[in-house]
Amino acid sequence: MTESKPERRRPPKFELIAGNVCLDFINTLDNRTSAQPKELLENYYELARFGEDTGILTPAQLDFLYERVRLMPDEAEEALRRAINLREALYAIFSAVMNKQTAPQLAMDRLNANIHKAALHARLVQHEGRLEWRFDDMTSAFDTMLWPIARAAADLLASSDLALVRACSSPTCQWFFLDTSKNHHRRWCSMKSCGNRAKVRKFYAKKKVSA
Repeated sequence: MTESKPERRRPPKFELIAGNVCLDFINTLDNRTSAQPKELLENYYELARFGEDTGILTPAQLDFLYERVRLMPDEAEEALRRAINLREALYAIFSAVMNKQTAPQLAMDRLNANIHKAALHARLVQHEGRLEWRFDDMTSAFDTMLWPIARAAADLLASSDLALVRACSSPTCQWFFLDTSKNHHRRWCSMKSCGNRAKVRKFYAKKKVSA
């Protein structure tokens, strides 16, 4: 029997273009290299929404965590702090790898601590003829959505797909993504946003020169 996906109760909030949840998580700091980067995880509610948008949390699990925030706001705030620390560690590691540099040890230690924590709650299960990782107790703590993210980062960093990680060519964007295009020449996080803006700039530049 095929497992049906739980119905969403909220429209998606995050633009998930990376092809891997850990890279989408890194992208929750928008315009990172600009003078005014935009934080997309401004509070715990946004972190939990990221969990729902990516399928890490079910709508029911999200509702449960939302209710707990009102009872335990300090714990939720601490979970958000840990999430931001993990995100920045992942950014440092993937940036170093793409630039053929050694990843900062502090970032590696932080990721490994999250991987270890995730492993305590992970198990292999059979689903639709294949084995996959599942995480138990997804409402047991405010930072449970970090477990699959840490696991995804570990798997990607240790796989051949690591060579496909790219940064958007927009100098202010720099969102990460997996380049699974046929010739591996993808330049933009999304043609609808950065790619389209680049095309418009190129068009007007040509028009100006011809004029």
